[in-house]
Amino acid sequence: MYTPLNSMGRTELMLDLISQRQVALGSNLANVHTPGYVRRDINFGEYLSSMNSPLETKLSQKLGPSAIIEEHFQEQIRPDKELLEIQNNALLYSMATRRMSNIITEMKTVINVGK
Repeated sequence: MYTPLNSMGRTELMLDLISQRQVALGSNLANVHTPGYVRRDINFGEYLSSMNSPLETKLSQKLGPSAIIEEHFQEQIRPDKELLEIQNNALLYSMATRRMSNIITEMKTVINVGK
């Protein structure tokens, strides 16, 4: 059953995961020339697929299997790829913040109608 509070919690989780991924991607870019640095990334599809929403399920199918920091030992860090992933992550952040704003607006409306 949909409730604004449940949706707010799920959106908060999405924002947290997006934030963690941005840190990992930024770290990759900052360490592109650091010897021995291992590329890191976060895929959070597993969390999103358990949220029972068509949008979240669709996102989880595109984003990958789990929300743990994955280390890619054999993968070379390519600045162009990292910048592209940072941009994709920024788009996800924009979508999630818009969703959170809509939830808050909905909650305000319910509160004001109840007065």
